[in-house]
Amino acid sequence: MVSVQDLRLPDGRVLRVHDSAPVPGVAGDSGATGEWGDLGGYDPHGEPAPARLTVLWQHGSPQTGALLNPLLVAAAQRDIRLVSYGRPSYGGSTPMPGRTVASAAADVAAVLDALQLDRVAVMGASGGGPHALASAALLPDRVMAAACLAAIAPFDADGLDFFAGMASDGALRAARAGRPAREHYQATAEFDPASFVERDYAALKGDWASLGADVGEASAAGPDGLIDDDMAFVVPWGFDVATIRVPVLIVQGGRDRVVPPGHGAWLARAIPNAQLWDCADDGHISILTECAPALDWLLAHS
Repeated sequence: MVSVQDLRLPDGRVLRVHDSAPVPGVAGDSGATGEWGDLGGYDPHGEPAPARLTVLWQHGSPQTGALLNPLLVAAAQRDIRLVSYGRPSYGGSTPMPGRTVASAAADVAAVLDALQLDRVAVMGASGGGPHALASAALLPDRVMAAACLAAIAPFDADGLDFFAGMASDGALRAARAGRPAREHYQATAEFDPASFVERDYAALKGDWASLGADVGEASAAGPDGLIDDDMAFVVPWGFDVATIRVPVLIVQGGRDRVVPPGHGAWLARAIPNAQLWDCADDGHISILTECAPALDWLLAHS
């Protein structure tokens, strides 16, 4: 069972939060939602027993923020509590015009406050990776460790040929030209099948079929979240990854054509205390099979 709650922030925005430790009285999996109001937390008389670790998941681009079944199964097997939220303009969360990657840290802090969580690990995949790193950099007293799978590197990464190896780089190139250009690109954008390798397609037909469905749901709701993510990726992130002091795991597919291997290698060099798992045969989706081992790594390093 997963609870779904709308968290109202002081600035009037709403974040839709998903939690594998159900809120008492709120339906899970059925899609029903409740509200906390202004940073209200759990009923202290109804809290679930503490898990070994709570991991806050940062979803990819585009996704709704819902916790997908492979993650839930892997977490349950390890007695890990999973929490996630839709970034602004995704999955029921309200927009935040002009947001940066660093903006995620304040939203994460608000979610942790609402759930009365002092310290967590963070984990993100693809477009969620930079946002997980933002929490690690800017919330050092609350984030114990971070794991990133297929995470994009900063656009201004020194010595990195940012676009090298991308099967389709039009969206990010358009974002560099400004939001109107990125919106114009989106109007006719189509998925390039060459972005994925055979193992990616196999994963989408197998254990990670729920990912394809979630991407479809997020896309049907409109492109604003995806465009906002891309705009945030190609400007300064608002923090320096070199300031991260907690342990960080970088998991990178050697055949990734969406976020090429150079990005993972650069992050692993730039972040102190970072460890790189180089998965030579994996692409952008099949790398998600490493989520379960990455949870083990987080348990060991938190």
